[in-house]
Amino acid sequence: MNNFIKKIITTFTYFIFSFAVFSSTSGIALAAKEMNVPAPDFTLKSQHGKNLKLSEYAGNVVLLNFWASWCGPCRLEMPYLNALNNKYQALGFIVLGVNVEENTDKARNYLNDIPVDFPILFDDKNIVSKRYDVVAMPTTVIIDRNGNMRYLHQGYKPGDEKKYKKIVNKLIRE
Repeated sequence: MNNFIKKIITTFTYFIFSFAVFSSTSGIALAAKEMNVPAPDFTLKSQHGKNLKLSEYAGNVVLLNFWASWCGPCRLEMPYLNALNNKYQALGFIVLGVNVEENTDKARNYLNDIPVDFPILFDDKNIVSKRYDVVAMPTTVIIDRNGNMRYLHQGYKPGDEKKYKKIVNKLIRE
């Protein structure tokens, strides 16, 4: 029963933060900040059943995007992330989508309708989400070639993808 209550509280918290960010008419994101701290390494199962480890992408610029199928802004953002991934992949860039739902079937169904070309990982126990202090959906973390988190963005509104592109361009050149 205690674990069930924790799951309800976690889901409710994600919903409230997502709603608070995106129900306003201004569409202002919760937070966006630059940083330079080591990104916690992790291993998660991918949508194809393979374990993927963040450290395997050392030497690349990585955009981690924490998302959920119930999150409207996540759904809006996904095609832009796919385009960004496809545009810069040959230059040493990759998007890793991290789905935070306990029921991965919902994410898989969403991806059947709107497929993406980048890897989708399942954090169904929210272990990685907690390590990255994810408190809003979506949350985007951009990691440099040396494995340092350089940018954190919570929430999404149209136009945020331009910020991501600018940061990715800068980090690819470093």
